[in-house]
Amino acid sequence: MEIKQVTLHTRSEEAEQHSKKDGVLTAAVVSRRVSNRRRVGTGLQYLYHHLCLPSQDLSDVSVLCNYVHLQKLQLPHNKIKDLSCVSHMPYLVILDASHNEISSFFGFQPPKNLKEVNFSHNRMTNMKDLSAFSSLSHLDLGYNSFSEIGGLEQCCKLTNLSLEHNKVSRVGGLDRLPLTHLCLRGNQLERVEGLDNLKSLQVLDLSLNRIAALSGLRNLQALGSINLERNLISEIQECKHVHDLSLLRDLNLLGNPVQEQPDYRSAVIFLLQHLTVLDQEKVTAEEKVSSVNKYDPPLDVVAARDHMTHLVYHQMQPQVLYDSTMPSADSPYAMLVLTGPQGCGKRNLAHRLCQELSEYFAYGSCHTTRGPYVGEENGIDYHFVSEEDFQNMIHMGQFVQTMQYGGHSYGLSRDAIEDVAKEGLACCVHMELEGVLSLKNSYFEPRYILLIPTQVEKYMGHLKSRRVYSAAQMDVAISRVELYADTNRQRLGFFDNVIPCDDWEEAFQTLRHIVKEYLVEEQEEGENNNRGSLDNTCTGHKPEEEKPLSPPLSRPGSGRLASHSATALDPSDLSYRNYFNKIQAELRPPKSATELASIRRREQLVREAIVGRSPGIYSQLFKSSALTEQNPDAHCSEDSSSDEYRASSALTVPSSAGAFSSSVQPLDMSVLGHTLEALKDLMASGESPGAPHPDTDLLAVAVSPSSDRSAGSNVKPTLPPIPSGRKTPASPSPAPSPGPSPKTAVEEGGDEDGEG
Repeated sequence: MEIKQVTLHTRSEEAEQHSKKDGVLTAAVVSRRVSNRRRVGTGLQYLYHHLCLPSQDLSDVSVLCNYVHLQKLQLPHNKIKDLSCVSHMPYLVILDASHNEISSFFGFQPPKNLKEVNFSHNRMTNMKDLSAFSSLSHLDLGYNSFSEIGGLEQCCKLTNLSLEHNKVSRVGGLDRLPLTHLCLRGNQLERVEGLDNLKSLQVLDLSLNRIAALSGLRNLQALGSINLERNLISEIQECKHVHDLSLLRDLNLLGNPVQEQPDYRSAVIFLLQHLTVLDQEKVTAEEKVSSVNKYDPPLDVVAARDHMTHLVYHQMQPQVLYDSTMPSADSPYAMLVLTGPQGCGKRNLAHRLCQELSEYFAYGSCHTTRGPYVGEENGIDYHFVSEEDFQNMIHMGQFVQTMQYGGHSYGLSRDAIEDVAKEGLACCVHMELEGVLSLKNSYFEPRYILLIPTQVEKYMGHLKSRRVYSAAQMDVAISRVELYADTNRQRLGFFDNVIPCDDWEEAFQTLRHIVKEYLVEEQEEGENNNRGSLDNTCTGHKPEEEKPLSPPLSRPGSGRLASHSATALDPSDLSYRNYFNKIQAELRPPKSATELASIRRREQLVREAIVGRSPGIYSQLFKSSALTEQNPDAHCSEDSSSDEYRASSALTVPSSAGAFSSSVQPLDMSVLGHTLEALKDLMASGESPGAPHPDTDLLAVAVSPSSDRSAGSNVKPTLPPIPSGRKTPASPSPAPSPGPSPKTAVEEGGDEDGEG
C-alpha cells in the first residue's frame, strides 16, 4: 500500500514538472493546488474555491475554464498573456495576475462579483471602459505603461486605486469616485489637478513626481496622509495650502529642496499644528510648543521675553536708585493704566484726568517709533524717536515695558515714571493689551481700567473722524475689540474695572467718579490709621478692631478699583495681589510701636548706605539711646513726636537727587539734651502733642537729614494709594515752620502742573 502511494506521488510530481516545461496548466496540478473546500447546493457536495499558483512559469491556463466555482484566483509571477478563462468564473471575487505578460486590459467577461483585481507589473498601455465591473473596489494597475487615466467613471464602488510607476502626466477621469486611497507614485506629474471632487480621499501618494505646488490639495478635507517624497517643492509657504486640512496627520516631504531651508521642520510644524508624523518621524508636543513660541508666540510669552530682556539690560548698566518708585511688597508705587483697542479714546481720557486731578495724577509719556498724528506733540503725547534710538534705549536698560503694534515699537521708560513720582503724584499712562501684559511682569502694581467699545458703529465713527487710520488699520482695531472682551471674560480680575467708551464724555465721568471715590476712601483710611497709631503708641491701649471699609464704586459686570490695604481679604477676589504675603501678614502678630520705629530707622540707614552717605542722624540717636532710656515717659514722648512728625509730613525719606545733593549737619548733644527735657515737661503738663512747641520743633529740624527734599520721595501708597497731593519742596530756612496748609499745597501743585 505504501509503495502504491509513493508511486502516485512520484507520477504527480513528474506531471507537474512536465507542465512547467511546457507552460501549460493541467488538471492534475490544479487538483493539487486548490484549497478552501466548502459545501454547495444541497450540502451533499464539496467544492474548492481558492487556487494559488505563484511562480510556476505558466503561459496557458485555459484548463481553468472548467473550474467555474472558483472565488479567489492567484497567478502571480508567471508568463500568462491570456486570461479569457476568467469569463467562465461567475463567482470570482479576487483576481491576482501580477507580474505576468498581459497586454489586454480586462480581456474577459466581467464576473458580477469581482471586487479586487491586481494587474501590476504587466504590459498594459491603454485603459478601457469598466462600467460593467460595477462591484470593483480595489484596482492595482501599477508598473504598466498607462499615460492617461480613463474608463473608471462608472466604478461607483472603487475605493482603492494604484497607478504607480506609469507614464501619467495629467490626472483626470476620477470625478465623483468614492476613492479613499490613491497612489500615483513614480509618474510624470508636474502639478496637482483633477482631485478636487474626491471628497472621500484619505491617503494620497504623489511621491517621485515633479510637483512644485500644493494648491490642488486645499479642498480635500478628508485627507489624512500625503506622501510627497522626492518632488520639487522648494517653499515652506506651500504648506499653507494644506493648513486647513484638519484631519491631516502624516506628511512626507523627504527629498524636496524645501528641506534645505533653515528651521524647515519647526516652520512646517508651526504651519501644520495637527501633524503627528513629519518625514516619517513623530512630531512631539515639545516641537509644537517650540514652533509656536518661535513664529507666533502668545502675548504672554512675548511679554515675558520682553521683560527678561529689559531686566538683563538694566542689570548690565550702572545702577541708579529710583527711590521714588522703589519696589515694595506692601506699598507699591501708585499707577493708573488705561487700556483698550486703538482709537477708543484712552489717550484723551488720560490727559483729561491728569488735568482735572492734577494734584493727584500726572501723565507718563511713552516712547514710540511711529510718526506723530495730527495734533500730537513730541514730549507731551509721546516721545517720538527713531528705531535706532529706540533699540539703543533697550540696550541701555531704560524701559520697564515695550511692545510691538502696527509695525511700530512702543515703550514706557523708567525715567518717565520716576519723573512723575518725584512730584509726589501717581503716574497715569495708556497702552494696548500687549503693553499691559508686559507691565504685569514688572514690580509695578498699577490699577488697570479697560475702555472697551460696545457699539461697533460708533467705534467705527470715532476711527473715521480722526482721519489718520487706513482701512486696514481700522479693520485690525475692530477685530481686537473681541480680543479685549475675551481677555476680560477668560481672565477674571485681569482688569480692575471696565468702562464702556462709546460716549467719551460719559466714559470720562465714570472714570473720574471711580477714581475720586477711591481717593476719598484712601484719604479717610490714611487719616484713621495715623490717628490710631499715635493714640495707641502713647496710651498703650490695644487698637480697636478695624471695621471693614465700604467697597469702592463698581460697575455691574466689571471689575472694581479696590485698595490693597483692605483688611478683609477675600480669597475668591482675584483683584488682590500678593495674596500669600497678605495672609502671612494677617497671621503674624502686630509689631509694637518701638519695633516699627526701629524698622523705619534701619530702612533709612539702608537708603543712605545705597547712595553712599555716611551714617546719618538716626544712627547717632540710636547710639545715644541711653539718655532716653532713663525716663520711659520721655521715650514714649519721643516716639510720639517722631510718629507725629511722620504723620504730618508725607515726605520724609530723601529722593536720590536730594540724597546726593544734601549734607548732614552734626547734631549738638547739648541741644538734644535740652530738647529731651522739654519733651518731659510737655508730657507732664498734658499739652496736646499736635500743638506747636519751639523745643519739639527744634528736635524735628535737628534730626532731619535734609531740609531740601524732593517731593514725592517718600510717598507710601498702600494699594497703591493715591498720594495725598502734590507737594512742592520746602525752601531751607533756619527757623521751623508749621508748613503750608493742604489747600495751599494743592494750589501750588496746580500752578506747577500748569507750568509743566
